[in-house]
Amino acid sequence: MEWKFEGPRIIIRPLKLDDSESLTSNINYPEVAKWTLNIPHPYYISDARSFIISREEPFKRNKVYTFGIALKGSDEVIGGIDLAKLDWYNKSGEVGYWLGKKFWGKGLMSEAVRLILDFGFNGLDLHRIWAIVYEENITSRKVLERNGFTLEGVLKETLLRGGKWHNELRYGLLRSEYLKRRPNSQISE
Repeated sequence: MEWKFEGPRIIIRPLKLDDSESLTSNINYPEVAKWTLNIPHPYYISDARSFIISREEPFKRNKVYTFGIALKGSDEVIGGIDLAKLDWYNKSGEVGYWLGKKFWGKGLMSEAVRLILDFGFNGLDLHRIWAIVYEENITSRKVLERNGFTLEGVLKETLLRGGKWHNELRYGLLRSEYLKRRPNSQISE
């Protein structure tokens, strides 16, 4: 399987050590860290290198698929997206993502999520893909909803970030729901 997926404006592909600088420059905003569970701020190039190296083995072992998001015509990593917490028995996984602040509001993350859904349902034969977002992260909620995810529940004060408790929203999308939205997909039930 080729590990590069192209949309109209972006490409998602595996990260490489050469991406450390562009990853660092695009992730290193307090607003990016604010809406993620595990991204620290400030974020250093050593953090990027460690992260990229830490994802190589799980990628090879089909445990986590981590991709950089690049604009077409550029090799600069402007964001990241992954399928993690893969449960092969139950055919499910969690999607997580981030995008550099200067690229917000352009629909690029919605495009990246469409690509990862195609990969998850078509390439990996998953039955269900889910996501966690902070309740206050309206933009991320809209990205998921635009891609067919539905809110499945609210877990109260489960996320501690910035010294404050936040509610966790759980979203999910089933393969059958995906197929209704993407009838020309190459997958079948």
